[in-house]
Amino acid sequence: MSEGTAYLILENGTIFEGKFFGAKGDVTGEIVFTTGMTGYLETLTDPSYCGQIVLQTFPLIGNYGVITEDFESSSVGVKAYIVKYPCAAPSNFRSENNLDDFFIKHGIIGLYDIDTRALTKIIRKNGVMNGKITSSAPTDSDREEVNNYSVKSPIAEVSVRSASIESFATSRLAVSKVSGLSDNSNDIRRIALMDFGAKRGIANALTARGCEVQIFPYDAAADEIIKIKPNGIMLSNGPGDPADSGNRVILKTLDTLIKTNIPIFGICMGHQLLALANGYQTRKLKFGHRGANQPVKDTRTGRVYITSQNHGYEVVANNSSFINVNDGSCEGLDYGVSFSVQFHPEARSGPLDTGFLFGLFMDRMDAYAAK
Repeated sequence: MSEGTAYLILENGTIFEGKFFGAKGDVTGEIVFTTGMTGYLETLTDPSYCGQIVLQTFPLIGNYGVITEDFESSSVGVKAYIVKYPCAAPSNFRSENNLDDFFIKHGIIGLYDIDTRALTKIIRKNGVMNGKITSSAPTDSDREEVNNYSVKSPIAEVSVRSASIESFATSRLAVSKVSGLSDNSNDIRRIALMDFGAKRGIANALTARGCEVQIFPYDAAADEIIKIKPNGIMLSNGPGDPADSGNRVILKTLDTLIKTNIPIFGICMGHQLLALANGYQTRKLKFGHRGANQPVKDTRTGRVYITSQNHGYEVVANNSSFINVNDGSCEGLDYGVSFSVQFHPEARSGPLDTGFLFGLFMDRMDAYAAK
């Protein structure tokens, strides 16, 4: 593991001195923290972290190695990675590598041996801020770069370039066992998934329930989606500010899709964009919700679920179907035919408490088809 000296410069002027692992070099990004004790592979490969330097609050990361099967995408989503201590000798029968070698292969800069608790407290107190990891003593130029950094149009960067059927149920026997469908190809529900930086877990959750999933790029026109005659439309997670001007093309498409009354299910960024298309507003949270232990309350039943989350913005609403127990922020909206949630019911990684929402999506698609 590399032992070269590395410096972290924060937007508020604080400087940490640590060591490199993985690739060496300079990188600037928005620093966010996640509280997950496990699931670091899903975090690293989540496109929603585009433009961000991720800080793990749990001190030991990498102890079960690198497992390709657990990736949420084919590439690393984070700009850089900060941990207290990266495990150099993982122990797991599925492990293919360690994080140090994996980061070197993908050109990802890692920083360790700093006080991650102190860094987390700074972000909690002051809010999410920019930072730069560098191999040389900080200069005024570095500080200027940190202050001027912003994440610009990240959805366009992480979305697929063209439509394709990424995965679909080929075993009618498997379909009938999972979802109770008959052995008839016409019973297969076809889902149009708009990719804003989709995690693989979303498509997997749909295909496990007997759906055919067709992936569309973020800027797909509404008529392209309607043309395949979908039973439902899935809006994925993704990075950045939902109100970014680069997302106007998405809102235009959603405005048309909403009018078709085809059931829509939005997750995370999909939840925020669907809300904007329905006239709501969004705003940035102080330090966001990132981790696998976020409690949300169903406002209709009073039941509390533990959820996996990764977002820095919230929808401003007073009629939420779910709210965050910690801060009362909006965690879901129900529009009748369509609905959305801020958390991840596919839970990669995290608890499976809210997986029933995919069943709700199936029910609403069936009701739509029966009309």
